[in-house]
Amino acid sequence: QVQLVESGGGLVQAGGSLRLSCKASGSTFSINRMGWYRQAPGKQRDLVATITSDSSTNYADSVKGRFTISRDNAKNTVYLQMNYLKPEDTADYYCYVRRLMRDYWGQGTQVSVSS
Repeated sequence: QVQLVESGGGLVQAGGSLRLSCKASGSTFSINRMGWYRQAPGKQRDLVATITSDSSTNYADSVKGRFTISRDNAKNTVYLQMNYLKPEDTADYYCYVRRLMRDYWGQGTQVSVSS
């Protein structure tokens, strides 16, 4: 089992920045992919960014050039640096981990961007 604890959400004005963190604990060996998804009210949960154990990254088109995903394998932590935030980035952000073909999710952290 893997437990995920997210932090760093909040309220920010458009154009501002936030940094999300997600720490994994429990059975953390063999974690492959880590990442972030988001879900706005009334919408489906969508990919934001993922990063593999060898630091290959993948981003949603809507966040390319504004968001940066990174990970610290020693700390079992994944980060999402979000710059130039827009009101349409408002959503609940969920940390995601894939380990041994099984997916794990955090409880979500809210990001609100005011115009």
